[in-house]
Parts: sequence; structure tokens; C-alpha cells
Amino acid sequence: MRATAVRGATALLAAGLLSLTACGSGDPDAAGGGARNAAAGAPGADIPTENVVSQIAEDRAASALLPADVRARGTVKIAASVGSPPSSTYLQDGRTLAGLDIDISDAVARKLGVRLQRQVAGFEAILPALGSGKYDVGTGNFGVTEERRKTIDFVTYINDGQGFATLDGSGPEKVTDLTELCGLTVATGAGTTFEATLEENAHRCADAGKKAYRVKTFADPATVWLGLRQGRIDVVMSTANGLRYAVRQQQGVRFLNESHRLDVGFAFAKGSRLAPAFRAAVEGLIADGSYARILKKWGVGPSAIRHSRLSPHEVE
Repeated sequence: MRATAVRGATALLAAGLLSLTACGSGDPDAAGGGARNAAAGAPGADIPTENVVSQIAEDRAASALLPADVRARGTVKIAASVGSPPSSTYLQDGRTLAGLDIDISDAVARKLGVRLQRQVAGFEAILPALGSGKYDVGTGNFGVTEERRKTIDFVTYINDGQGFATLDGSGPEKVTDLTELCGLTVATGAGTTFEATLEENAHRCADAGKKAYRVKTFADPATVWLGLRQGRIDVVMSTANGLRYAVRQQQGVRFLNESHRLDVGFAFAKGSRLAPAFRAAVEGLIADGSYARILKKWGVGPSAIRHSRLSPHEVE
């Protein structure tokens, strides 16, 4: 791979750390100001651009569930946390949004017969803003956790896992338990649920009589994979779908495995009257095959769900 391609691919992979946040605790994750620039620098040819949404027709039964005020204005205010594919990214022009979250939300809007007023927002800002009415709904690969369910309603559209990656010829062979990270340096995004998981379980190495793992967090995603290549980091922890997609963009980097899986969904203020309509729309996409086409485009077919659910309990 040419040096320029390696730099672009490295930026693409690094950007995913701060936006792909399906697993972990209920704390909001940091999106990071560098995510847009990193993703925008990635080769545009690596991002699929097939239009799999334009032919989707309105589902009158689903749109009938919309609150009267939303039907009257015909718009929904949606906040999008943007980081890297397959969840969300910018194309090479640095302006056009693409990704699974983008296609799914656009498809739902077509099912409901509404237009989206999409605003890009930092991951950590979206959930608190839902209660204020600034946004009607949020996307950002939000995992449905028990802590989040206390204040947020979710409509699920995919299931993702907690993943790990490292360099070829180094690091562990797999990570099925966090004690397999003992003695290693693990990188993840600053403020993410992955950081919380690592910190909460740090005692397990001492409990097992092993040397503790070290957690390095980064607000600047461009530095994570550089640190891995320089030997300052042993393992990167993020979402399985994001790491799988990103590892394909680089030589010499391998995906280890995934562990805990979690439902991911649209986020709403607690008690939002929009949630039932969104759930019906996702169900319609699943039934007519549009959902499968979107997941195929982004290479995440194994993460498909059979039915959309409203704020399901987290499965341990």
C-alpha cells in the first residue's frame, strides 16, 4: 500500500474510536473535534455510495403514528454524531454524510413521509439535548444500556459487539476476557463507555495475581493508531463493526474478536411520542427488504435484528 493510502486509512480507522460506542456503561461518549477531519481525509473510494434509500415509499400505517404536530410540519429534527464508517462519516468532499446511521435514518424518514433536519453534534452533547427539545431524535451508534434506559427511550435497528484489534505479530491472540489484557497497554476514546468498562474491571488483574493493564485514552483520534504502530499501545478497544470495517482499510492490523453484544438504536427523550412511529418504520424496512440492503451495503449483515424493539433490557 502506498504511503498516502496508509495515512488515509489510518485516519479512517482512528476516527472510529470516538464515534462507535455501542458497548459499556451509560455515560455519554466523547465524539472529539478531530473526527470530521480524520474521516474527511480518508480515500473516498473506500466508502460505498450506492443509493439504497431513494425507492422507499411512505408507509401510511407507520406515518399515522406520528404526533399531530410532526405530521403538520412534516419535519423531524435529528442530531447525528459523525465519526467513521460503517456508522457515519463524511465522504471525500468533507461535507456529504454517509454511513449506516445516515441510511437507516433517511430510510425511516421516507417510510414516515417526513423530511429530516439533520444537525451534526458531538456524541456527548446529544443525549442531554433530547430532553430540552433541541432535537427530536439522535443517532450515533447509541447502545441500549440499563443506565441509559432510565432517562432515554430507544428504538433499536442493529446489534453490535465490543471489539479489539492489534498489529499483526503482536498483542494477544484473542480477548475473550479482560484479564487477557493484563500487563498490556489498551487504547480507547476519552470519555467513552469502553473507558468506563476498562476502569471498572481494572481490579480483576490484581484479583488474578497479574500485572494491571494500562488504559490510554485519546481525545485526538488520529494519534491512536500511530501509537499502536510505534509500540506505545498494544491493543485498541472499540465496537466490533467499526473495527472490522476499519481494519480492512489497513495492512498489518488485525481484528482480534468481539465479546459483549448490545442493541443499538435511535435515541429519544423519555416518553417521546415519536418512538412508536420510528419503531413501526424500522419494522417496515425489515419487512420489505430495504433494511437488509442497507446492512449489505455497509457489510454488517451479521448484526441484523429480526424485530425493532422499544428500549429492550440489556442482556448480560
